[in-house]
Amino acid sequence: MNGDAWTLRYEGLDPAREGLREALCAVGNGWFVTRAAAPEAVADGVHYPGTYLAGVYHRTLSSVQGRTVANEDLVNCPNWLPLTFRTVDDGSGDTGSGDGSSRDGPDGDAGPARAPWFGEPGFPALDQRLEFDLRHAVLTRRRRCRDARGRTTDVVQRVFAHMDRPHLGVLVTHLTPVDWSGTVEIRSGLDGRVVNDGVARYRGLESRHLVPAGQGTVGELVWLQVATPDSGLRIGLAARTRLRVGDSEVSACLVARTDEPGRVNQLLTVAVRQGHSLTVEKTVALFTSRDRLTTEPATAARELLAAVGDAAALEREHRLRWGELWRRCRVGADFEGAGTIHLYLLHLLQTFSQHSVDLDVGIPARGLHGEAYRGHVFWDELFILPYFNRHLPELSRAVLGYRHRRLDRARHDAALAGRRGAMFPWQSGSDGGEETQELHLNPRSGRWLPDLSRLQHHVGSAIAYNVWQYHQATGDTEFLAQAGAELVLEIARFWADSAEFDDGLGRYRLRGVVGPDEYHDGYPWDSRPGIDDNAYTNVMASWTLHTARQLLPHLPGGRRAELLERLGIDAAELARWTDVAHRLHVPLHDGVLSQFEGYERLAELDWAGLRRRHADIRRLDRILEAEGDSVNRYRASKQADVLMLWYLFPSAEVRRLLTRLGVHADAELMERTVDYYLARTSHGSTLSAVVHAWVLARRDRPASWRFFQEAVASDVHDIQGGTTAEGVHLGAMAGAVDLLERCYSGLSLHGETLELDPALPSRLGQLNLTLRYRGHSDVLVRLGHHHTSVTLPPGSAAPIRLLVHGTAATLRAGETFRIDTAPPP
Repeated sequence: MNGDAWTLRYEGLDPAREGLREALCAVGNGWFVTRAAAPEAVADGVHYPGTYLAGVYHRTLSSVQGRTVANEDLVNCPNWLPLTFRTVDDGSGDTGSGDGSSRDGPDGDAGPARAPWFGEPGFPALDQRLEFDLRHAVLTRRRRCRDARGRTTDVVQRVFAHMDRPHLGVLVTHLTPVDWSGTVEIRSGLDGRVVNDGVARYRGLESRHLVPAGQGTVGELVWLQVATPDSGLRIGLAARTRLRVGDSEVSACLVARTDEPGRVNQLLTVAVRQGHSLTVEKTVALFTSRDRLTTEPATAARELLAAVGDAAALEREHRLRWGELWRRCRVGADFEGAGTIHLYLLHLLQTFSQHSVDLDVGIPARGLHGEAYRGHVFWDELFILPYFNRHLPELSRAVLGYRHRRLDRARHDAALAGRRGAMFPWQSGSDGGEETQELHLNPRSGRWLPDLSRLQHHVGSAIAYNVWQYHQATGDTEFLAQAGAELVLEIARFWADSAEFDDGLGRYRLRGVVGPDEYHDGYPWDSRPGIDDNAYTNVMASWTLHTARQLLPHLPGGRRAELLERLGIDAAELARWTDVAHRLHVPLHDGVLSQFEGYERLAELDWAGLRRRHADIRRLDRILEAEGDSVNRYRASKQADVLMLWYLFPSAEVRRLLTRLGVHADAELMERTVDYYLARTSHGSTLSAVVHAWVLARRDRPASWRFFQEAVASDVHDIQGGTTAEGVHLGAMAGAVDLLERCYSGLSLHGETLELDPALPSRLGQLNLTLRYRGHSDVLVRLGHHHTSVTLPPGSAAPIRLLVHGTAATLRAGETFRIDTAPPP
C-alpha cells in the first residue's frame, strides 16, 4: 500500500489481502455502499462482492445446537457491478452478427469456439493497480490481461456511487487491445442471487435473504427486481450499458438474454482495433419499496436511467459535490499518515450523508462495508457524533432522531424487564428492538456460547450524552424541546427505577450489567448473569440523572410543563432522581476505581506466559475459552472501561462527578487508575487505542501518540487480524480523527464559548480545522507548536466568545484572534 495524502494505492495482486482492499476501497454515498470487488469477480473465498443499502435489514431463523434463533441482518443486495469480456475467434466463422443461441449455453457461457470470459480460468489478470481518489471517492482499477490465444488487453475501470444522485452507481471500463484487432464480446448484467456469506463464523446460519421478483429488458436497459421473502421489501435495479470510442457512441450487436431467475445479462459484440480504446459505460439505478413516491422500484430505476446523462456528466456532478463536502469536512493535519485520516473521513461520509437523513437509519458499527456484527447499530455514534457536531450537525440531528423514533420500543423493552423509562438495545437494526444474538461462536474452539452483551445498558447513557453534546455544540433548543429532552428524561427514569437501595452500604446499586469492557459478563463464583456496580455504568447513570434535571431550564416554560405532564414526572420523582444521582455506589480498591464490585477478588493473569504462548492476545476471551478457562476469572479487560470516564469528560469534571457520589477523588486518582488498567488491557477492540490515546494526551504525550498511531493503523493495516475485510470500524475511524481535532487541540464547546487548549504531540505539525459552531460556518482554527489563531469569516451574523489558553476574547466577523504559545515540553 502506498499513495499520497489524497490517494490510496495498492500495487499487485494479493489474494490474502483482497478482502481488506475491497472494504477500504468501497464506494458509497450514504444511501448505499458497494465493496471494491472487481466487476467480473464472484464470491469465491478471495473476492466478496457486496452492496449494502442503508437500513435494509431482514430477519431469518436458524438452528443452532438444537435451538431456533432469530437474527436480523443487513442484507447483501443485488450486485450491480458484473461486467466482463472475451475475445471472439473470427477464424471460427463467428463475426458476432448472430443471436448466439446456437453456440451458447443457457447462461451465455462459451462453447469450444470461444475463449473464456475475463476472470475465469484461462483468462486471468496479469497484474493490478488500485488507485482510490479520496478527494472524489472514485476508484480506478488498472490491469493487463492475456487470454489463451495470447491476445493482450489493457483494462482500466472507474467506479463511483454518485454523491449528488444517491440512487446511481457508475462503472466506466476502457478496453485497449495491445497486440490484436478483432471482435470483443461484452457481458454486462445484474445479479440478485447473492447471499450473506461474508463472515466465516456466521456460515452455519441462514444466509439467503432475497428471492427473485421479476426481470427483463426494455430497449437498451436490463432490469431486475428482488424481494425479501416475508417482509415484502422490494429492491429494483436497472442498468444501461453504452459503448464509445473517443467521444462517439458506437453501435454494437445487442443480444439481451435472461439467464435464470435472479440474474439478467446483456451481451454486446463490437469490433475493436489494436491500440484504440473502447469505453464501456455502465450506469445503474437502485431503488427500494421504502423510497418515497416510488411504486415499483424497478420501474423507478428505469425511469431515472431514461432521464440521466452520460457517465462523464455524472462524474462531473459527483466530483463537484465531493468538493463541497471536503470544504466543510476536511481536517488538515501535518504528520506521516495524514492520508489515512482522509480515508477514514471519506468512509464516514460515505456511510452517513445528507442522503441518510430522511431514511430513518442509524450508523452501523461496521459501516455499510460488510456483514460483520450483522450490520447492527451499537454505541459507536458516541465516537462519531462529535465530528458531525462540528462539521455536519444536521447529520447528528438525524442520528438522534433515529433514536427518538425508537423511544416507544425502548419503553416497551424496559417494561418487559420490569422497569420504567426507556431501555435502549445494545444492538439495534430496523425497528429498535434488541438484536444482540443469543449465542456467539468462538472460532478458536468451535463452540457456541451464550452472549450476554445485551446487558450493556450503558448505551442509554451514551444516547443521553450525545443529545447533550449536540445541544452544547449547536444551541439547537428546538430539537431539545421536540425530541432530545424526552430521550434524556426517559433514560434517566430507567436508571432511577433500576437502582436498588442497599441498606448495608447506604447506597444505590445497579446489578446484573455488563460494562464497556465486555469480557466480564458474570462472576466466577456466581451463576447470575452480569456484574454489579460497574463504575462506568454507575457514574454515567448519575450523570444522566443530573443532566435530565439540568436540561429542563433550557426548554421553553410551556414546553417544559407539557413534557413533564405528558411523561407523568412529578416533583417526587425528580427528588428521587436527585437522591439516586448522589448515592449510586462506586467501588474502589487499592487506591483506584474498581471496574465493578468484587473486581479485587479476581485473580491476576500471567500476561508474560500468555504472550509466550500466543503472538496476538487481543481476543483474550476466545483464547482462554478455547483452553478451557474463562476471562471472567481474571483482572483483564478487552478495552477501556473505567477509563471511558476521562475520555468523555475533562479531569476536573470527572472529579466533580465522583465527589458528588461521595468518592474522594484526589488529583492522582486518574493517574493511578489509568496505569492500573492499562497494564491489564488486551486491546481487543479498535476503540481501545482511541480511548487510551485520549486519556494519556496530557500526561504522557509519547505514549498517547503511540496509541494514536495504532488507532490510525487499525483499519488500514487491519491490526485486528482480518476483521476489516468484514466491514470497517467506523467508531475507531472517527475516533482517530477526533483525537486530532478535539483532543490534541483541547477543543471544547461549552454554551456560547469556543475553548482551545492545545497540547500537540511533537510529531504532529500544523493542524488546521474548519468548524461549524452555533450557526457560524467556516470558523478557521490554525494550531502550531508556537501559535494558535481563530478566524471568523466575513459575513458572520454574530460574534463568538473564545477562551484560548485561558485568555478570553470576543471575535467578530472578518477578524482573526492569534496568541503565541510555548513549545511542548
